[in-house]
Amino acid sequence: MSLLDAFVLGAVQGLTEFLPLSSSGHLVLGQRLLGAGMPGAAFEAAAHAGTLLAVSLAFRARIAEIVRGVITGDQESVQMVLLLAIATLPVAATGLLLRHVVEPIFEQPQTVAVLLLVTGGAVWSVRRTAARSDQTTPGWRQALIIGCVQAAALLPGISRSGSTLAAGTALGVEPRRMAEFTFLLSIPAVMGALVLHIPEFVAVGDGGGLLPFVAGGSTAAATGAGAIVVFMKMIRGRVFHRWAWYCWAVGGAYLLASAIWPHLR
Repeated sequence: MSLLDAFVLGAVQGLTEFLPLSSSGHLVLGQRLLGAGMPGAAFEAAAHAGTLLAVSLAFRARIAEIVRGVITGDQESVQMVLLLAIATLPVAATGLLLRHVVEPIFEQPQTVAVLLLVTGGAVWSVRRTAARSDQTTPGWRQALIIGCVQAAALLPGISRSGSTLAAGTALGVEPRRMAEFTFLLSIPAVMGALVLHIPEFVAVGDGGGLLPFVAGGSTAAATGAGAIVVFMKMIRGRVFHRWAWYCWAVGGAYLLASAIWPHLR
């Protein structure tokens, strides 16, 4: 993979990780379009390190508040940590037990395009559910359901932010509070993905091919910070559901293109 490819894919990762567009899905399709040969799951994990930095900086005040609350025994902060832990369990179990099922899909761009169409449907549903959602935080059962939805987002093409926000608002959580919960929930999920791919990072470093990973991660951090700002503005403006059209357009266009050019299949 060239540095230019790494910068492009890193930018795609940063922009699509927090917007409801499936970062992993865009990386799979982008790699096939660019003809890049690096394994999708490995580069995605490297770029995720950049987006982890972006979300940690964007919500640093809230994270610090929760940490202080846990240390001082604040009930609300302790409850938030427990809710995040409950919601993380399904994705952790899926990542450990079903990794061999998920990773082959990174080599199936047509399947990814179909899953992008599914993401579009989930995002469009927020148009109706957001108006009647008023809870400030999810309950225990709701957190578990949201966690199961996030586990499905391990599949490239299913957006983590889009699917969890859609699930949370459908369960009654107010969109802005659910967006915050979604971003906080991404932190342990991304950290887990990085741990799983440590052997691949070591192999890349031993082979002298670490520079594209650094370039991609740095670009993902910068563009991810901007994506978070856009995400929150669209939630406040009640136009979040419009991203569905983008998902449908990209998924549909790739399926059409792959029917014409076999090398995209």
